[in-house]
Amino acid sequence: MSIGPVQLIVLGFPQPNFHGEIIAELERLRETDTVRVIDALAVHKGTDGEVEVAHLSNLTEDEAIELGSVVGALIGLGIDGEEGMQAGAEAGAMAAAEGGADVFSEEDAWNVLDEIPNGSAAALVLLEHTWAIPLRNAVAAAGGFRIGDGFISPLDLVAVGLVSAEEAAEMHAMETASVGSS
Repeated sequence: MSIGPVQLIVLGFPQPNFHGEIIAELERLRETDTVRVIDALAVHKGTDGEVEVAHLSNLTEDEAIELGSVVGALIGLGIDGEEGMQAGAEAGAMAAAEGGADVFSEEDAWNVLDEIPNGSAAALVLLEHTWAIPLRNAVAAAGGFRIGDGFISPLDLVAVGLVSAEEAAEMHAMETASVGSS
């Protein structure tokens, strides 16, 4: 299986009631072969910090079997609680050892769950950028390699004249709305 560049996006919500338009947009992107949702989790974090998890996905059954619960494994969270997390961690460590891969140390790990505010919800979506496979292959064929990547804040786009200050402020507010402001 050839897999494209993969990105984990964590989207915050004041309540764990995700709307159908998000799933519909992910389906549209899938139909156009722009992205594929490898895995997705809905996380509700109570005011006491207790975490509840539900699986979300638009994968076919065959894809789900092939890819497994990838987001949970990446962030160290199992659908089946601590037992599932332990089993996933052991399987991941074994697969990495067999493949000669280095795994993240605890110091390197991105603790996504800590970033979700208590009393809120999040959707953790692991996307494969299928559109980028030919570009990645062309870069590799030319001897190139990825140095870094990241999203650019709308506020930074004002400086280069791509958006107006008003547009940037609106986009920034949408992207960074806090749980308490809804």
